[in-house]
Amino acid sequence: MPIFVGFNNFLKPIAYHNGFTDKFAYNNMDTVVETVKKTKLPSAASIINAHKELKNVVIRTPLQRNNNLSEKYQADIWLKREDLQVVRSYKLRGAYNKIASLSDEERRRGVVCASAGNHAQGMAFSCNLLKIKSVIFMPTPTPQQKIKQVKMFGKSYVEVILTGDTFDDAYNEAIQFCEKNNSVFIHPFDDEKVIEGQGTVGLEILEDSTEHIDYMFIPVGGGGLSAGVGSYFRQLSPDTKIIGVEPEGAPAMLRALELGEVVTLDQIDKFVDGAAVKRVGSRNFEICKQILSGVTLVPEGKVCTTILQLYNEDAIVVEPAGALSIAALDFHKEEIKGKSVVCIVSGSNNDITRMEEIKERSMLYEELKHYFIINFPQRSGALREFLNDVLGPNDDITHFEYTRKNNRERGPALIGIEVNAKGDYEKLLERMNERKIVYQLINERPDLFSLLI
Repeated sequence: MPIFVGFNNFLKPIAYHNGFTDKFAYNNMDTVVETVKKTKLPSAASIINAHKELKNVVIRTPLQRNNNLSEKYQADIWLKREDLQVVRSYKLRGAYNKIASLSDEERRRGVVCASAGNHAQGMAFSCNLLKIKSVIFMPTPTPQQKIKQVKMFGKSYVEVILTGDTFDDAYNEAIQFCEKNNSVFIHPFDDEKVIEGQGTVGLEILEDSTEHIDYMFIPVGGGGLSAGVGSYFRQLSPDTKIIGVEPEGAPAMLRALELGEVVTLDQIDKFVDGAAVKRVGSRNFEICKQILSGVTLVPEGKVCTTILQLYNEDAIVVEPAGALSIAALDFHKEEIKGKSVVCIVSGSNNDITRMEEIKERSMLYEELKHYFIINFPQRSGALREFLNDVLGPNDDITHFEYTRKNNRERGPALIGIEVNAKGDYEKLLERMNERKIVYQLINERPDLFSLLI
């Protein structure tokens, strides 16, 4: 189930009172400065300076009102389109702002990062612009499409090293490389300059908005984007409610906020790869616990449904992390009615080969696809009877595996069935039970599902 948690009961940010009903009131800039000092937020001035640094590097992505979403939720829904950024994600902002801040001596030593996606592309683009040599460590299973993108953006200034099976493996190798070669490590999110760079997304939103923003939905991975944007809003639009959105399978920020300290998750679902981290940044956590009004967890299947809807209804192509903020709206539909809402669409680096998996996950989440192990009698006509008497007129078999077993009365078949509506599934089960079909539902057995499907 999706989870929304507000933190006002146990975290006490400056000028933060009784939950969502109270308003923030800052009458002058002195109060803003005092808030920054007490809560250790990046200052609005530092984010403004970062924006000046990035002026001729990044695209000022549009803040667009989405008519379909606005009608659906009876609200003014605005999308900050970072999916249209130069490297198709906001990550360029933080990477460039950090690298541009390095001294000449640090630049000569070269820079290093570990990434399997957007941070690597942002860093590669930045290093090519600034003519700085870089080494980027990527996990060996990284799709070739992403590796090619990094090399394309970085050209001769980037060396890509594939190592290990996971991000953690690549990260450890990158740190060892830095220690051995005295290189400068560019962290993807836990860095002051990176956070300030990401905060420029918030600056542009406030400058481009024509109305007061009641709600801001921000995808959360390591916490860099939420820390930067949230800091700017907390100082200049303090009564905007800032909702962090994490994938249900990687709730690193939520768990940290619940426990009051950064934690490392034992296991995560890596599907929403742009936001699936085991551990958020320490600096980001200290900021987010002051500025987030709450965190919503979104099931990965719901993310997939949102990806498909954006593509089919608005011709918007997003990666899983880029869909998070919009996917969260369903779980806040009552409270956002009549409100002005901004969702940050964080990126569009989606590998086209993932589309079948995205469709599959969406249909499973929407309860339109179901997998069964069915024990058929081993006699002629048993399968035909199932097709004629059990399947409904709009039901479709999308998966079928069967091996005849000798000397047995029954033989198991693995069957995937797609239905048109949730109600059709209940009718399918009724017909199976009426005809005494012996079956197991695999959707409810994650151990078997991951093994067989």
